[in-house]
Amino acid sequence: MNETSAPQNPGHRSVFLDKEHPAAWRALNGLGLKAKEAAAEAGLDGKLIELLNVRISQINGCAYCLDLHVGDAVKNGESAQRLAVLPAWRDTALFSDKERAALTLAEAITAIADAHARDREGAQARKHLTAEEFSAVSWLAITMNAFNRVSIVSQHPVRAARG
Repeated sequence: MNETSAPQNPGHRSVFLDKEHPAAWRALNGLGLKAKEAAAEAGLDGKLIELLNVRISQINGCAYCLDLHVGDAVKNGESAQRLAVLPAWRDTALFSDKERAALTLAEAITAIADAHARDREGAQARKHLTAEEFSAVSWLAITMNAFNRVSIVSQHPVRAARG
């Protein structure tokens, strides 16, 4: 491990929250499944769902979730180019209006402390998302943020891919 990837307190043993309280972890997984189900019912495809999961995980700096959801995005047909430019999506023309609205909303929910930006960006997103889509994207963002926090606090490891 290099200095930047080492845990902040190397003497501290990680506590895997999901293992210590599996019922809470199962409940979070159930919520995640319901959020994904709501997104599908709202007409959001798997590619957009995973794009949102990746972007939220980028913002939160969750290596474990990035590793997982980049793979899922690729399996759902996402391109390497769009994944590569995702942190700068606003500066490209590679994303549809609906995708841009969903990314805007997911980012606003992830950076929830800025109420003015959240309100402004939420209003902008509503121009391209139905109420059902808006709600589904919101639930996806809420649950992904929770998963990120569990993995970050637990220091879930990213293992090298078998090649």
